[in-house]
Amino acid sequence: MEQVRLGRSGLTVSRLAFGTWQLGGDWGATDEKRAIDAIRHAADLGITLFDTAQGYGFGESERMLAKALDGRARDEVVLATKGGLRPAGKGVARDASPAWIRKGVEESLQALRTDHIDLYQVHWPDPSTPFEDTASTLAELVSEGKVGHVGVSNFNVEQMQDFSTTLPVETLQPPYNLFRKDIESAILPYTASHDIGVLAYGPLAHGLLGGSLRTDTQFAPGDWRATSADFRAETYARNLAVVAELERLARHELDMSLSQLAVAWTLANPAVHVAIVGTRNPAHVKEAVAAADVTLEPAALKRIDEIMRGARPVAGPSPEMMPED
Repeated sequence: MEQVRLGRSGLTVSRLAFGTWQLGGDWGATDEKRAIDAIRHAADLGITLFDTAQGYGFGESERMLAKALDGRARDEVVLATKGGLRPAGKGVARDASPAWIRKGVEESLQALRTDHIDLYQVHWPDPSTPFEDTASTLAELVSEGKVGHVGVSNFNVEQMQDFSTTLPVETLQPPYNLFRKDIESAILPYTASHDIGVLAYGPLAHGLLGGSLRTDTQFAPGDWRATSADFRAETYARNLAVVAELERLARHELDMSLSQLAVAWTLANPAVHVAIVGTRNPAHVKEAVAAADVTLEPAALKRIDEIMRGARPVAGPSPEMMPED
């Protein structure tokens, strides 16, 4: 698989990253064996960047990733994780305080069975903690050798600027897909002009562009989509009709799957370095990897834009919206 330089971090990574949000419980129960097989298959096919987070089951996802990668040379993989969320009652809360960030790094190191994290990202901006405090703590952790590079996730331009006055933001992980393009107006121009590596998450629009959802799909207990307005009523029905048009274009005119079209579209933006794709099914990995080699011609991109005019935006979840059990 093609390897790219992840912006100013200088990290060399695969254009596709394997994401592990789906392993932490927010998408329902996980078959651990199948999930581990999927991770190992991804590594075998050339994916070198694996993205996880402390908040994905508070160690569950990280431990599963470590188990799957056990036996591989440490320098053959790039481990990215995130911190800044803590358990709060039955849900989660934003907490990027120095104490919680440092505790999170130590717990992630233990769960990942490693002595250093290649890329540590602040999961969500925390309005209760000055960016200077978070950034200073992460700078210390870099000096200690526990963290290699520092990025942020779900930050806007002003927040990245404020954070960077203390410690330069090296990477950004934003949501980006055909149903959510808001980062195109200001965020991507900013990251491009400052050589910030962009890892786009949710290229399949949380399953909408995976090709398997229907109007009568029943989401598993614990799956955040079961209570999301994006996956209910008229919004959901309208977007599924758009998805059907995209699938016809993909299969009958472009000779690819819907999910490959979605990932290829995300990577077609020159400001995006990496698309993060997660699955618990080993059979889906090969299809996802093939998308990294797809080039969408201008005529295809124009046709996609025309189809998307009938869509409604999909916002996706924030920590405050996640299910409480």
